[in-house]
Amino acid sequence: MTRLSHLTSRNFLIALHDLLATTAALFATFYLRFEGGDGFFERLPLLFQILPYFLTFSVVVFFIFNLTTTKWRFISLPDALNIIRAATVVAVGLLVLDYIFVAPNVRGAFFLGKVTIVLYWFLEIAFLSALRMAYRYFRYTRVRRHARNDDAAPTLLIGPTADAEVLLRGVESGAIKRIWPVGILSPSRADLGQLIRNVPVLGGIDDVEDILTDLANRNKAIARLVMTPSAFEPEAHPESVLMRARKLGVIVSRMPSLESGEAPRLTAVAVEDLLLRPSEKIDYTRLETLIRGKAVIVTGGGGSIGSEICERVVAFGAARLLILENSEPALYAVTETLAARSSGAAIVGRIADIRDRERIMRLMAEFKPDIVFHAAALKHVPILERDWSEGVKTNIFGSINVADSALAASAEAMVMISTDKAIEPVSMLGLTKRFAEMYCQALDHDVAASASVKPPMRVISVRFGNVLASNGSVVPKFKAQIEAGGPVTVTHPEMVRYFMTIREACDLVITAATHALGPARPDVSVYVLNMGQPVKIVDLAERMIRLSGLEPGYDIEIEFTGMRPGERLYEILFASEEPTCEIGVPGIMAAQPNEPPMQTLRTWIAALEQAIARDDRATIRTILKDAVPEFASTAVGPKSEVASRFHRSSGRR
Repeated sequence: MTRLSHLTSRNFLIALHDLLATTAALFATFYLRFEGGDGFFERLPLLFQILPYFLTFSVVVFFIFNLTTTKWRFISLPDALNIIRAATVVAVGLLVLDYIFVAPNVRGAFFLGKVTIVLYWFLEIAFLSALRMAYRYFRYTRVRRHARNDDAAPTLLIGPTADAEVLLRGVESGAIKRIWPVGILSPSRADLGQLIRNVPVLGGIDDVEDILTDLANRNKAIARLVMTPSAFEPEAHPESVLMRARKLGVIVSRMPSLESGEAPRLTAVAVEDLLLRPSEKIDYTRLETLIRGKAVIVTGGGGSIGSEICERVVAFGAARLLILENSEPALYAVTETLAARSSGAAIVGRIADIRDRERIMRLMAEFKPDIVFHAAALKHVPILERDWSEGVKTNIFGSINVADSALAASAEAMVMISTDKAIEPVSMLGLTKRFAEMYCQALDHDVAASASVKPPMRVISVRFGNVLASNGSVVPKFKAQIEAGGPVTVTHPEMVRYFMTIREACDLVITAATHALGPARPDVSVYVLNMGQPVKIVDLAERMIRLSGLEPGYDIEIEFTGMRPGERLYEILFASEEPTCEIGVPGIMAAQPNEPPMQTLRTWIAALEQAIARDDRATIRTILKDAVPEFASTAVGPKSEVASRFHRSSGRR
């Protein structure tokens, strides 16, 4: 009934066409089979008698095989197969009609015969397909004519032919405009000389410079290169293509990954595209199942991570979204961006500071969220080394406020964004984030232990490293330094970091939430994203300089400025006392809980509140050092008597 209710006048016209085509095929079969003689005219009266029943059966078959609901503009191989299936079923229907009903009961002999039915099968396929294919070809030539005439840029496609074919379909359908593909450069030499949707494979990726020069000499200058997703994989050496293209003054664009759910539109190539291992495969159906129809809160929703989480939540079908942000310009920007998406979600932005416990409690109680993503934090290492007490107020007490408010509002889950710097921390950022992780772990444990019938709220933390193009990250800093003519500043020649894109990080954060909310309630509350192999920062700087068409050490100098307070050469993903485990989700690992009891944590929290009120920094640092004994800062002062007592009384589960 649902499919019938969505039928339009166009569908009924298609059904009428198919009935006329079937009728024409049937009469043409009789005429050809019986050569237009007496045999043909003798059979006409009986043919007219069975025709209404046969056509009724045929239209049901056409509907079952989607012939009446397929747009002719996009007819393709699967639709051709449906036509063959429908024609086969209809021909079998004729066979049954002839052998079971007509021959023994009406005529006394076979009315059609097997040869007639086989001939009808071929004609039925031809009659059903002819007008469809003609219309498809008409639209194809029309779109190609418009694409070529509307100031379309002559374009070379770079990447495997399977990816290029998808892009060519986008051009043919009109989804991708203002480019005219004239050739393909494929990494496979076996493709050389082949035609892909009438576009030739001119050579390999390494031939880009020679082919561009050759086409220019023949007055067929290429204005744009379009790189497919596979062309950005490390083994494809995309930087060599970019360097050559920039040297020749050719614009380079990219097509986004089809797995990301984005439309097949062209975007500018960002340096970030060239700095990563292949992205993790994301199960978007899993994420949509979690988010669709839910009420979601994102704290710090105006930041680089928070705003991306907001966009993904809206894209996955959240019913309501509340964005909490203490920066008015950032809140305005993210709400305006989301409003322009015309999604079905009810989006509300509120000015709020996560340090204000009463306001956070009140907003969450009013909104009644299903899921809370806690992205608000102070995160810049050098700044927190100077103003570390502010980091305590935001990263520790703010996180406690968000977690407690989510629990009071009966949320299903609270997900805190953490950092790889929280493991064996050497900075105040890592130290405060580790304390917040421990509180989330302890709260998750206590909620599970005290749960009654209702599934208990999950409180989880997700760790990841440097996020490319996020606010304050090294990539935009290097880009600005290169544009200014250098020097590019690196703190230490041996420093390495893990990197991932904002989109990948946010999708994996939501994926971690789907695992935590699984029916088995896994005994993990800290998730770590797989960021592949760490990248040496000096190599990153050199590669970015080369991608800009310049030479490190000649055009742009690299200067080593020395490590800053709170930095270390290598990041750590798991603490030595944290048992790790595979959870069966690509791109994510987990750590078994390893936190002090909540009673001990609350004792430390009460002492921290008193020390913050007195601005007693020595006591604050000592309490944090006792809470996180693996903290390796050399700036930690002597332990106070009260803090030492807390340390002796603590015991980790």
